[in-house]
Amino acid sequence: MRTDQTTLRLSDERKRLLDQAGEIVAAGPDDDPPRSDVIDAALTHLIESHENLNTARGEYPANEIKEIASTSVLGLRYRTSIESDWR
Repeated sequence: MRTDQTTLRLSDERKRLLDQAGEIVAAGPDDDPPRSDVIDAALTHLIESHENLNTARGEYPANEIKEIASTSVLGLRYRTSIESDWR
């Protein structure tokens, strides 16, 4: 039987990324959001960014979108597609 629970192995780099993301998600300097909230926020941001990029493709020149929105997670190919480079 497959479960929806997962155990994350937290390498030093993953801990650093979670800490950075936690600072973004935190409501203030004294807030320490649970990692599940940080992961939920990151996943929501990724999905919404992808949707926003697809929407913007008809409204803005492709090179402008690429300059603004290309990241190590969502790489944009000029005039062709949006690809996930993560993994």
